[in-house]
Amino acid sequence: MSVLIACAHGTKDPDGQATILRVVEDVRAALPDHDVRDAYVDVHGPYCKDVVAEVSTEEDTSAVVVPLLLAGGYHVYHDIAEAVADRTDVVSATALGPDARLIDIVLDRIHEAGVPETATLVLAAAGSSDPRSEADTATAAEMLRARWGGPVRIGYAAGIHPTVADAVTEARAYGEDGVVAVASFLLAPGFFQKRLTEAGADYVTAPLAPHPRLVEIVLDRYRDAGGS
Repeated sequence: MSVLIACAHGTKDPDGQATILRVVEDVRAALPDHDVRDAYVDVHGPYCKDVVAEVSTEEDTSAVVVPLLLAGGYHVYHDIAEAVADRTDVVSATALGPDARLIDIVLDRIHEAGVPETATLVLAAAGSSDPRSEADTATAAEMLRARWGGPVRIGYAAGIHPTVADAVTEARAYGEDGVVAVASFLLAPGFFQKRLTEAGADYVTAPLAPHPRLVEIVLDRYRDAGGS
């Protein structure tokens, strides 16, 4: 049996920490006979490399690190990859996205916020200079465009352009529908989510977690990586 290590970014925000732990608890409830542990790549521990190091090297014990990250990028391809590099019994799964089920959650949050169906959406991701992360976010935006009646733009909470505020401003400048909504593509509350509320949009949706579909994706990533 494999240990499932659910590895998130990490946040100083208490609500954000509680939200991630809620996701971990939901995964634990879905796998009652498994050892499910939380880990983080930044801000606070338990850090991924330390949690991996604690996994027993005894026979028949292995682990899968499932990134609780919406796109691939530095944390997946460097931090998590480095944490498992010297272990033949521990592997890393792929990021949660792109995945159509994440767009299901985005749309749930949009409807919960009462966003009009013709509004311009700004899909607001955390932001990463890693082109693989940008490509994953672009794929998510294409998935959302296929299911939304109005225009869909991309904005980033940090690191790269366009910022979420820039994307909101550009939507208004180009004469798109008078209503602009920021659709959070963040997992949990925290510093980045607060930035979304300051971007000048008419609506800002809640982060994705917790949600049953997230648990489905985590379990699929775990099993696809060889977890049992």
